[in-house]
Amino acid sequence: MTKPELLVTPKSINHIKDLIKSGADAFVIGEQQFGLRLAGEFTVDEVKEATEIIHAANKKVYVAVNALFHNDRIEALDGYLKEMQNIGVDALIFGDPAVLMAVREHEITIPLHWNPETTATNWFQVNYWAERGAKRAVLARELSLDEVLEIKENAKAEIEVQVHGMTCMFQSKRKLLGNYFLYRGEVMEVENRKENRNMFIHDKERKNKYPIYEDINGTHIFSPNDMCLIDELTELFEAGIDTLKFDGVLQTEEYITTVTNYYRQAIDAYFDQGEEAYDEIKNSLLEKIEEIQPALRPLDTGFIFKETVY
Repeated sequence: MTKPELLVTPKSINHIKDLIKSGADAFVIGEQQFGLRLAGEFTVDEVKEATEIIHAANKKVYVAVNALFHNDRIEALDGYLKEMQNIGVDALIFGDPAVLMAVREHEITIPLHWNPETTATNWFQVNYWAERGAKRAVLARELSLDEVLEIKENAKAEIEVQVHGMTCMFQSKRKLLGNYFLYRGEVMEVENRKENRNMFIHDKERKNKYPIYEDINGTHIFSPNDMCLIDELTELFEAGIDTLKFDGVLQTEEYITTVTNYYRQAIDAYFDQGEEAYDEIKNSLLEKIEEIQPALRPLDTGFIFKETVY
């Protein structure tokens, strides 16, 4: 068996350097004009600088172009893809066929990772996009373990699975926060709202708090808990899942760096020393994450065992 790639979401250039030391294999970067729910904002110049750093460490860089593209953004997308071609990034993460069409029209040779968020739910879809050029499929977070394993068994493309972090459960093109604050007579700039990491929708009946923020793509609402599978990785390892992703959106750099290292330890224990070595440390790794987990973000296993219902 081959070690799965450990994919993470850095917040800055300096953060990338720390994550390399913590054992990350690949990085998702980009800017909100083209990519959805990124942990950090990277301009084209910063993507170039980040790519140089990442490639010098023999790691990979993937650029997100998975935004919801309206007609007025397509022209800018063409130029952006050409910039990424010149920089030499390792993959483009896309969901909209417009990206695929633009890649073909402009003879972009960067590999494609298909990521339609909640709709990658069966292996027929995966193979459909694989036949049209996608090297990898990013599975929906709402799948059970059995569904993930069945897709992997039948897929013609690499399979990426999220194992840690927040799950987006709602996106609207509308500026819901902006409309709310205007209704209350409290005008706030969108940029300020995006930087505010402590805004929640409070469900008193279920005692849940749903993180919410707004950017140029609209309004995003997240699950009340963070997914954590660090002690439940054995079957994903055995199935040969190609990439395990830790999504650090709305988390601090320190948290992302520390948790990345814990997953590095888990992966290396299993593949370098065997399943028993992983079994010996997995509970302690979970306990270490629980110690640094924000109080408002309880851990669970997402939908992997169908425990979570929003």
